[in-house]
Amino acid sequence: MRHNGFPSHVEIGEIGVHSPTSPAPRETLGLRHAIALCVGVVVGAGIFRTPSLVAANSADSWMFMLAWVAGGLLSIIGALCYAELASTYAGPGGDYSYIRRAFGERTGFVYAWSRLAVIQTGSIALLAFLFGDYMSELVPIGPSGPMQYAAAIVILLTAVNWAGVKLGAGTQVWLTVLEISGILLILLVAFMVATPASAEAQVPPPEASSQFGMVMVFVLLTFGGWSEAVYVTAELKDARRQIAKVLVYSLTLVTLLYVLVNAAYLHVLGLGGVAASEAVATDTMRAAVGTGGAVAISLAVAVAALTSANATIFTGARTAYALGRSAPKLRWLGQWDRVRETPGNAMLAQAMVALVLVIVGGMSRNGFQRAVEFTAPVFWLFMLAVGVALFVLRARDPDIKRPFRVPLYPVLPIIFCATSAYLLFASIAYAGWSAFAGIILLGLGVMLSFLITFVAIPPPKEELAP
Repeated sequence: MRHNGFPSHVEIGEIGVHSPTSPAPRETLGLRHAIALCVGVVVGAGIFRTPSLVAANSADSWMFMLAWVAGGLLSIIGALCYAELASTYAGPGGDYSYIRRAFGERTGFVYAWSRLAVIQTGSIALLAFLFGDYMSELVPIGPSGPMQYAAAIVILLTAVNWAGVKLGAGTQVWLTVLEISGILLILLVAFMVATPASAEAQVPPPEASSQFGMVMVFVLLTFGGWSEAVYVTAELKDARRQIAKVLVYSLTLVTLLYVLVNAAYLHVLGLGGVAASEAVATDTMRAAVGTGGAVAISLAVAVAALTSANATIFTGARTAYALGRSAPKLRWLGQWDRVRETPGNAMLAQAMVALVLVIVGGMSRNGFQRAVEFTAPVFWLFMLAVGVALFVLRARDPDIKRPFRVPLYPVLPIIFCATSAYLLFASIAYAGWSAFAGIILLGLGVMLSFLITFVAIPPPKEELAP
């Protein structure tokens, strides 16, 4: 049986991808779970580190603060574009689904491959190492402590999320609450206990530059990760109407937290002090309450790393699952556990890759970290591709029902694409010749794609039937 030239759901099921009888994601997550995932993955360790880089490239305090507001607004613009795609093509896979539908099977595969091979798994490993670094300071267990902590946290968080969607999502909610509590503690101490910085400290150091473009690169990197929320669209209750709320509410909260915490840094250290600090949150707390503040910040950073790692593990496995649904040769990745409501096989595969990267990272941390950083151009390339996909799919599916439409179309999508293109350029300039590592990653994905066959994408109206 065929429908408009595409295999029916029964035919797709016959080759092991999905059928009316095979398990598939169900709507088990509420608004708070999705917001906790989005906020948790964004508010990682970046806010404890990048403000120094932003301050060093800011002409004055006004530029410094304006950059964080602008970063929030640009992120919300991108989120509105994603909300249209996620509400229109609701289902597992997130970016993979949109790129595959707009640009074809092989392009989608290259994205999913890149994400599983290093982008998502590398992020998990780096976050685990960050947790390990801080825990090794608090509870030393020997020279290999960071690697042991990193491996343990990958295994533990994978086990938590493999055990059940409610356990994984519930853990994320509580970790996010702890993470935000740490930031609120900084605000309380900074504004209620600490002595304000002197007027001299508010002046940037002589070597500081004034490059708003570079400032926005660091700011937008600190806002990165909000798009992970769309990977749970298939599991979010009333997703087509809720996903826009999830993204906008989350980014509004993140922007408010970022603006307030950076105002706290300025209040205690001044712009010059923030620019000169290598650990701005630690220095802020130390200036306010002494060495005890540094211990508190170490715990806060460890919790932030843990929160982002859990969210990254939760969402990352959904891409591999979606790939397994569309590629019969990888059908083992596309198995959904009806009892636990998790993509169990995909989660285990992701953990194995992440553990390999942890071991490699333990042998050569600098080389491993740089290799992951050099995939930034690949990340921004695909982010740009999603922006372009919005235009492609608007033209290709003009009559499809869109529960949410991005406002001021095409102005906001153009802004989103321009921002992604600028960050792609900036990341290539940062990586230099090492950007070829990303090209090699893409090349391997292209070659592998010719070994994989795919099922056709069902017509959109099948997915949107009321």
